[in-house]
Amino acid sequence: MKKVILAGNPNVGKSLLFSRMTGVGIVTANYAGTTVELKLGHYRYGGKEYEIIDGPGLYSLDEYSETDQIAIKLAEDGDVIVNVVDSTNLERSLNLTLQLLALHRPMVVCLNFWDDTVHKGIAIQETELEELLDVPVVPVSALYNERITELLASVANARISKVAIEPHEQWNCIKRILARAQVLKHRHHTPLERISDFMLHPVGGILTAVLVLLSTLFIVRYMGEGLIRYLFEPFYFRLYDPFVQSIVSKIPLDLLRGLLVGHSADPLQSFGILTSGIFIALIQVFPYFFSFYLVFGFLEDFGYLPRLAVVLDKFFHRLGLHGYSSIPVMLGLGCKVPAFMAARALTNRREKILTIILIFMSVPCLSQSVMIVSLGMRYGVGTVLAIFGILIASALVMNFCLNKAYGKGDLPEFFTEFPSCRIPSIRLMANKLRIRIIEYFSEVLPMIAVGVLLMNVLNLLHILSFITDLIKTPVVWLLGLPPEIAPVMLLNFLRKDASVALLVPLNLSAPQFVVACVFLVLSTPCVASLLTLTKELGMKTALKIFGGIFMVTIGLTAFLHLMFTLFAVLH
Repeated sequence: MKKVILAGNPNVGKSLLFSRMTGVGIVTANYAGTTVELKLGHYRYGGKEYEIIDGPGLYSLDEYSETDQIAIKLAEDGDVIVNVVDSTNLERSLNLTLQLLALHRPMVVCLNFWDDTVHKGIAIQETELEELLDVPVVPVSALYNERITELLASVANARISKVAIEPHEQWNCIKRILARAQVLKHRHHTPLERISDFMLHPVGGILTAVLVLLSTLFIVRYMGEGLIRYLFEPFYFRLYDPFVQSIVSKIPLDLLRGLLVGHSADPLQSFGILTSGIFIALIQVFPYFFSFYLVFGFLEDFGYLPRLAVVLDKFFHRLGLHGYSSIPVMLGLGCKVPAFMAARALTNRREKILTIILIFMSVPCLSQSVMIVSLGMRYGVGTVLAIFGILIASALVMNFCLNKAYGKGDLPEFFTEFPSCRIPSIRLMANKLRIRIIEYFSEVLPMIAVGVLLMNVLNLLHILSFITDLIKTPVVWLLGLPPEIAPVMLLNFLRKDASVALLVPLNLSAPQFVVACVFLVLSTPCVASLLTLTKELGMKTALKIFGGIFMVTIGLTAFLHLMFTLFAVLH
């Protein structure tokens, strides 16, 4: 079985081409010894079976980051290289093409975005280009599924190029190739190109970013809440829960029944695998996950995300990050689980950790934010703004300090290629959403089940009640909060918004409400976030992050209590 490697610059359509060639038979796997994720697939052609790997995008064979090293290693080890080229930006793409030819591996050049060349006034003579490169050249449109069969046939007939180019002659060679194989014609900008220009304008880019972020939050909130209220909660309480309870009630062992459905009618207090586990994954997290990735898929296919990354790059660079960190941070405004999963696309471990800490500390998840606003308004707008202001300020300060501690030596320079703005295909959006939903339920649901089982066991062993009694005195002394808040803090691990709601019976003052909310937001992750991050970074790193943030939270909330106390004394 031959190993086929898709190699090309970022944003040249490799992932979509991979789906076309494999029939969307995707398996994800980490490259050995790293956290870099690859897509693996198989296809048959001409009676032979091929393994195809969609590696990270890269601009040259010079090593800049961990992902670049992986992509280069894949290209060197592959039996056949399919160099995916952006037909609308041939000059930039040819730099990598010539470097790949020098590896002396059987190779095919795939000219993707062939449908866009007409609109951009670009004419490429593929036969002339094939003669100059001495490897098969196949124009395709992965978007419209055109000439994919011809590409598969060319892979079977891939050959090693005899073209020899000295490194210092690279760009002179590119100029000669362009002069013979490409003709450019004058054309006027399309409406989508004018929109693209506006999104990159210093002022227009910021306005567009604000509009997109607010629209995304609005859509995700109301779509998620609507799905919960009118679809998922009725399904759970009217159909699923009665059915599960009737089945489990026939089990004679009380211990097993307790592990499966718990001993409470409230699915968030039962700690049952089939009640709390399903309720958290299906009712609490999934509607927001679905809503966000629906919007995210549209922005992704439209071509906006690289533009957003560039607009926000200057701000994030001050935090030791790149503009692409804005994408998982934006996800975190809805739910931390998809945000942590999206952080896997970042270039190195340092960026992932800094971004995850920023996600974790900056803003509560959507459901908790809504609860803080709805309950906090009874104390006034200033109280609500103070809570979010403290969270954002603490996140920026911590990221700044960690950035100084880490240093900037391993931060690669940020550069990206803008794909053309396109009207997304509904069918392709639906297909990508389906793949993400499958990944969600295959990765997150089992982890939540394990976490709920652990909570159930701790509850049965009376460890939770012991912890509750243990923390009552420190809570009163350090944070100035009533001892009755201790059980709420433990519930915070299971349901973040419910823990905020349970502050109402405690009749807290405005300063106490601020301290309590900041503590509940930062102190512990929800079970889904903890288990998701454990999978992404490993148990040791995840516990270090949460342990460090917990200590910062104790110090921050104790400091807030001290400041509020001094302010009250002085006045």
